[in-house]
Amino acid sequence: MSAIRLFVTDIDGTFVRHDKSLSDGNIAAARRLVAAGIGMSLISARPPSGMRWIAEKIGLPGPFGAFNGGTLFGLDGTIVSAARLDDDLAAEALKLIGDRCETWLFSGGHWYAHTGEGLHPDRERLSAGIEPDVVADFAPLAKNVDKLVAVSDDSTLLDAIESEAKARFGNRANIVRSQTYYLDFTAPAANKGDGLEALSKAYDVPLEAIAVAGDMDNDLPMFARAARSFAMGQAAGHVQRAASDVSTSNDDDGVAVAIGKLLAGS
Repeated sequence: MSAIRLFVTDIDGTFVRHDKSLSDGNIAAARRLVAAGIGMSLISARPPSGMRWIAEKIGLPGPFGAFNGGTLFGLDGTIVSAARLDDDLAAEALKLIGDRCETWLFSGGHWYAHTGEGLHPDRERLSAGIEPDVVADFAPLAKNVDKLVAVSDDSTLLDAIESEAKARFGNRANIVRSQTYYLDFTAPAANKGDGLEALSKAYDVPLEAIAVAGDMDNDLPMFARAARSFAMGQAAGHVQRAASDVSTSNDDDGVAVAIGKLLAGS
């Protein structure tokens, strides 16, 4: 394996704690990594607005991958490239989800929701870094959509919606869980495998010199393409088995532990 020259980490469930805070331990480790001459980037289901403060905190220049890697953007928020859902598919997906659960739509720098109240909207405020635009009807907004999210704590319901959506849309969309309670719909190229390849080209670092960290199903495509992958300690068993290494949990500075191993060459 080539020496690692770039480290790319997921954010929620990985780089930040359960309460969405960024620990001093992870900040210090990230700064040590960069000081050692290893590049670092971020890839997330989050929109750019929810990622920039983290990059600024550490001093990362970018680019970064938002919306599961479908949107590459710079530290100043400038969009470098974006893969968006087909308009007709977005409209179909909204109908498929219907009123079975809450739906969120991300487009044009906005987060649209049917309600701004509740645990998940409060969490998303911290993740997205913006307030929701509360609307009754998403149909007029189903254009240039970066991401749709079906939101529910009913895992069985999301499993059913996921199965139906994959059967209907096939490879016309990337449909994957970014959290146990979030089912994301993004463009086919908006997956973390293709996103990692885009970052590889942007940083001029081959995949065989890139390490990644994550915790959920949407991280699996980048696990498969990176030279080394770290699953967080609280990740599901199948996610841990797909990684080359298992770290401690995100609440126990799993990224800092992973960085420590990279810097130690272990």
